[in-house]
Amino acid sequence: MSRPTRRQAIGVATGAAASIALVGTAATSPGAASAAPGKTEAPAPGPAPFDEVFQGRRIQGAPAATDAHAHGQGHAGHDAVYRVWIDGRELHVMQHGSSGWSSAINHYERFATPLDTARTAVASLKGAHVVPFDHTA
Repeated sequence: MSRPTRRQAIGVATGAAASIALVGTAATSPGAASAAPGKTEAPAPGPAPFDEVFQGRRIQGAPAATDAHAHGQGHAGHDAVYRVWIDGRELHVMQHGSSGWSSAINHYERFATPLDTARTAVASLKGAHVVPFDHTA
């Protein structure tokens, strides 16, 4: 009878360790424990809504609704937590965890708030209009 090779033994041990770690992580995650009946967790506070004129352009921002169909565009509800408009045209913004916000215009820069992101996008546009973001392209 042939014995397993060292490579096979290491592969089995690594796979077992990864499985144990995955099960342990799932068991200790905040979503794994069910909330007590009648108690709901308050949503984390997000950036405040804004509506202002900056360099002659109207910029608006507000938390996104959770239902994708409420906006008429499917991409808005999948992962968007905040929506920004420049002169009534949506500027696609993204939150990058604790590192800040970016937009489709200033994708490689991070900003503290969606308002800062919108202001920088207005300055970068130099009078041009926002072109709608097509997530399927």
